[in-house]
Amino acid sequence: MPLLDETATGVFVIAVTPFTETGALDLESTDRMVDFYLEKGATGLTVLGMMGEAPKLTAEESALVVRRVLARVAGRVPVVVGVSAPGFAPMKELSDQVMQAGAAGVMVAPPSHLRTDDQIFSYFETAAEMLGSTPFVLQDFPQATSVQISPGVINRIVKACPTCVMLKHEDWPGLNKITAIRAASDRGDTRRISILCGNGGIFLTEELSRGADGAMTGFAYPEMMVDVCRAHQRGDHARAQDLFDAYLPLVRYELQPNLGLLIRKYTLAKRGVIASAALRKPAGRLSPQDIAETERLIARQEARLKALG
Repeated sequence: MPLLDETATGVFVIAVTPFTETGALDLESTDRMVDFYLEKGATGLTVLGMMGEAPKLTAEESALVVRRVLARVAGRVPVVVGVSAPGFAPMKELSDQVMQAGAAGVMVAPPSHLRTDDQIFSYFETAAEMLGSTPFVLQDFPQATSVQISPGVINRIVKACPTCVMLKHEDWPGLNKITAIRAASDRGDTRRISILCGNGGIFLTEELSRGADGAMTGFAYPEMMVDVCRAHQRGDHARAQDLFDAYLPLVRYELQPNLGLLIRKYTLAKRGVIASAALRKPAGRLSPQDIAETERLIARQEARLKALG
């Protein structure tokens, strides 16, 4: 599989990590999940992301999950692996392991203690040096990291670090950030990198219109993101918006802090993708009311899609 580069487009689904009811890794469900994402049109997969419960895995389990996904993908699409860590040594160790196993690139988020522009730039410059030739995704998710990265700093990192090939954009509000970054590359101030967006896809149509190349996020119906991106790419923006609107209530509901992954896993289990909706502890649980609301939204979504045709 070729390495990740600036031309990446489409939908890189942030994969969940399936567990059994007792909290053990469920590798059979992992295989089924990979097949499901590819059948729904994913152009790439991202594992060990924040919504993949990566901090709850041991180093050995992380490596096992990556190898299992890569074996099942069998080179059909690129796989990006989250390698963010408190220090550069464990980041480099995991990065070297996954790249040797066949990953296409890695994803790096800034640690929460960074505050100034120079601190942020220095961190990613050092990360690029540590990762060597490995292409990396800059994850910009201030709601989770508390690190605010301006368009100017992102452009500065892109200029200084040729291996920074993609921005995972999750700022909110952040549409003007996409506009500013695209304007800089259009002027020739920086090279054009891929921009894939997160936040559960809740602003996907607007992000595509601002110049994003697709999505790198999770949703229990990844076919929505795939179909929206395809419609937008062929210029059928009305169809893209209609499709998005049909799924929007569930997208919104799944985006709830602390409950989102529970809802996503519940729906994936309902769809037969994973055997159990369990999260590894510590984890909350859905109330009967949460489940009833999810079921109601799914039923209404199916009715809207049927009417849409």
